[in-house]
Amino acid sequence: MAGVLDQVDQRTNLVGENRLEILMFRLNGRQVFGINVFKVQEVLSCPALTKIPQAHSATRGLATLRKITIPVIDLAAAIGQRPLEASPDNLLIITEYNGTVQAFLVKAVERIINLNWQDIKAPPKGVGNNNYLTAVTEVDNKLVEIIDVEKILAEIVGADMHLENAEPLLDKDGNTMKFLIADDSLVARNQVHRTLTQIGIDSIVTTTGKEAFDVLTDMVSEGIDVEKEISLIISDIEMPEMDGYTLTSAIRANDRMKNLNIMLHSSLSGGFNDSMTEKVGADKFIPKFKAEELVTEVKSLLSEKGVT
Repeated sequence: MAGVLDQVDQRTNLVGENRLEILMFRLNGRQVFGINVFKVQEVLSCPALTKIPQAHSATRGLATLRKITIPVIDLAAAIGQRPLEASPDNLLIITEYNGTVQAFLVKAVERIINLNWQDIKAPPKGVGNNNYLTAVTEVDNKLVEIIDVEKILAEIVGADMHLENAEPLLDKDGNTMKFLIADDSLVARNQVHRTLTQIGIDSIVTTTGKEAFDVLTDMVSEGIDVEKEISLIISDIEMPEMDGYTLTSAIRANDRMKNLNIMLHSSLSGGFNDSMTEKVGADKFIPKFKAEELVTEVKSLLSEKGVT
């Protein structure tokens, strides 16, 4: 088990090539789930946990690892399955999301697989909005479900979308602006949309990079000047079919939309984001999710670009 992530640090070259690697694991039963390796720090046996009074039912306690205390979330309980036992027979996947570190309690870890984002699909529409899936894929003729961790963390930790100063943000001519949002997480999409609504922004909301690019190309084919119509694109990085880096590269390669303002907005952590943002031609990277920070960075970027 100690060696399963030995080469994680060498896998960063996959980012920006519309590829990812998934750590496959199980909770209860035979269903296989997945999590992006790039968000995983390590996998280890579950140690003794310290209980947290009045904690969320899916929070099993605190684990102290190398003098650092982190919360442990029972992933099975969080998605409505039978809770797992916090014992050495089960495992902790230590992850970093949105700049915070937490552990997910799982039953077993299987292996790491290398995939193209084109092989990752949005969940079937029939599953509804109450599911905890952000994407699905198939490995060895078996369905692998990619869990919407941002939804789980929002339910357990919460997210403050209140703005102290929610004055309308208008362009330099005093007109309402339109943004294009791309994010595969329903919770993340709603967080961004609701935050922008508070400052008077109209938004087109899409669920993948491909869908966002299709919206842009459709507008171009209709004779719309997208560089005037869309003041800013706010895109997640990890998305089925086309990731945010690939979306940015596709936009920059198209003469009819290459000057669009693009902000990458992701739960991915690490200094590589700044270099990748520059490499693909995005204008800014900001981590998820703080409403005040999002609005501050939006205002700063649009002012710098002469939009406001």
